[in-house]
Amino acid sequence: MAKVIMVQGTTSNAGKSLITAAFCRIFKQDGYKVAPFKSQNMALNSYITKDGLEMGRAQVMQAEASGIEPDIRMNPILLKPTGEKGSQVVLNGKVFKDMTAGEYYSYKADMIPHIMKSYNSLSEEYDVIVIEGAGSPAEINLREQDIVNMGMAEMADAPVVIVGDIDRGGVFASLAGTMLLFNNEEKKRVKGFIINKFRGDVDLLTPGLKMLEDITDVKVLGVVPYLNVDIDDEDSLSERLTSSNNYNLIDIAVVKLPRISNFTDFNIFSMIEGVSVRYVSRVKDLGNPDMIIIPGTKNTIEDLKWLKQSGLETKIIRYAGSGNPVFGICGGYQMLGTEINDPENVEGGGSVNGLGLLNTVTDFSTEKTTVQTTGKFNNIKGFYSELSGIEIKGYEIHMGQSVINEGEALTAIDGKNDGCVDNNVAGSYVHGIFDSFSVASTLVNILAKNKGIEIEELKNFDIQKYKESQYNILADCVRKAVDMNEIYKILGC
Repeated sequence: MAKVIMVQGTTSNAGKSLITAAFCRIFKQDGYKVAPFKSQNMALNSYITKDGLEMGRAQVMQAEASGIEPDIRMNPILLKPTGEKGSQVVLNGKVFKDMTAGEYYSYKADMIPHIMKSYNSLSEEYDVIVIEGAGSPAEINLREQDIVNMGMAEMADAPVVIVGDIDRGGVFASLAGTMLLFNNEEKKRVKGFIINKFRGDVDLLTPGLKMLEDITDVKVLGVVPYLNVDIDDEDSLSERLTSSNNYNLIDIAVVKLPRISNFTDFNIFSMIEGVSVRYVSRVKDLGNPDMIIIPGTKNTIEDLKWLKQSGLETKIIRYAGSGNPVFGICGGYQMLGTEINDPENVEGGGSVNGLGLLNTVTDFSTEKTTVQTTGKFNNIKGFYSELSGIEIKGYEIHMGQSVINEGEALTAIDGKNDGCVDNNVAGSYVHGIFDSFSVASTLVNILAKNKGIEIEELKNFDIQKYKESQYNILADCVRKAVDMNEIYKILGC
């Protein structure tokens, strides 16, 4: 059976996912066969495995850091919020059912066999398992049915390291307070703290670190600096989504929908020099970008209503009417059509008019499409014609199909047509459609020509090699900041 260590955090976005990824890469570098694990993930950013199963992108990122293929066993439960009080429950990679928070809370005990089957299976194949917690482990109202923090630590008999975010302030209080709310058995599991996202002179922290250790009787294992590593983010707390005024030579505006999903689709543009990606949710922040992208969403109809109410719909229609490029991905593609119908009550039922920028009609169904895809752009005309013939690779996650009444299919995917294009407006169901240098650089060149500017020849890069370099940078920084000898003692190696 594998050695195990668990990374918990005082809050969401404290850095659990990143520290987990760092440990995974460090253990890999040190010759161990390592895998990440998170029993329950709540996120709208998801990924489809080769088996057509859906899992959270955080564990995909951590699998990449481990040098292994993403595996649904690494994230047996994925909760995809559908509203303020409910989520779609994805169990072992497939849709289980929609539940309210109360319904799911009462069902948690039934999830334990699925969790432990996945965990034990991984544990038999790997030397080390790095478990990630969720949110805060000190939610005492949820302790009885906990299956993701100390409850998971108990089931796996895992020692725990707790991460605190000093950048947002109150890190000493949050770490000490977390310990205060643990029961005695939980306290015994905590083997160390990691202070994350520190800016400044670490020597100035020394008195506080000593006092924290005295108060909690827990050792501080390291202070990790604020890192500028380019690694996929997990959810709506991502700092990428706060950038609304960062203009560059080529300015791409992504509509920040309330239920935005898979915004990692656009990370590649941030890797290209001279290109900015801004996430906007207000008309006044939109400005006059070189391209507007409408991303995926967990609830197309509700986010389309928001788009209309926010005033962005009118702005986008006028923008496209002037010949400017608009691109929709998945739910964003559905919004670009004339009509969306929900006869089977997938998103509350009824019909709603789309933006009318593409002559397509979407009908929702209860069957969810989850598949990896390969193909290429068709021989298309108009604004995006230079993309013709370029190969693409990605995945689809959607409930419903769109029919083209007028226009042409954008791509040919696995022997069938996908998406639609009508001159300067295009849409596709494929997440990751931009995730190659050929596609991204060609599109940037198209935007530059449309703007009437010349840009230097873009330097070709391999996105996988780039990711590898970022994981190594992350590991090197954490290795220097954290007492890894102590981590190995905790791990029992």
